Amino acid sequence: MPLDPMPSWVPHRRRAIGARIREARTYAGLSQVQLGERIGRDHKTIHRYEHATSVPTLTDLLLIADALDVPLRDLV
Repeated sequence: MPLDPMPSWVPHRRRAIGARIREARTYAGLSQVQLGERIGRDHKTIHRYEHATSVPTLTDLLLIADALDVPLRDLV
């Protein structure tokens, strides 16, 4: 059963994860389009992850970590 209302720390953590994805992507020299192509997602999806308007699945986080050559723990 989903929590309602969501704990206040959840949006903060989502924004932090998005910021880490963005940092790792820019450090790797990739655009959102390029990262999206590497993981089989649209660049709009990458944008949504980075701005915490959408939540990446564990599979997407694993793909992003692999595409950016960073450990998953560095993203989450």
